[in-house]
Amino acid sequence: MAYAPTARHLLRAKDLADARYFERLGVADLARAAGLSRAHFSREFHRAFGESPHAYLLTRRLERAAALLRMTDHSVAEICFSVGLRSVGSFTTSFKGAFGLAPTAYRAQYPPSSQLPLIPSCIQRAYGRPQHSTFREDSGARRT
Repeated sequence: MAYAPTARHLLRAKDLADARYFERLGVADLARAAGLSRAHFSREFHRAFGESPHAYLLTRRLERAAALLRMTDHSVAEICFSVGLRSVGSFTTSFKGAFGLAPTAYRAQYPPSSQLPLIPSCIQRAYGRPQHSTFREDSGARRT
């Protein structure tokens, strides 16, 4: 079964959610970016990506919050607001639903950020690159 490529306007809205999750961004904003009505956009987004636009945006925010909990000493409230959420209580409930733990319990599983080693970004990039690449490097392969 061949699948049709995801419509460009839906990808534009998804990219907006990925890039600006920390802003007060809602489904109406995403629908506007896609050039669709909110209801039609929600149906099409769900059909294309398997989840509602609201759920997708919330997931991006919670993933970023989890990273901030692991890597910084910011308070839960600061993290909540920095990822674009407006209520610490709702954030805690959503976080626990997604990760199985409250934000403070999640953070307790990781060493404090003050104990993490400081690694220069050039070293992080060098070790973060793929070690094996076959893009035009396969000297033994022949073109047919």
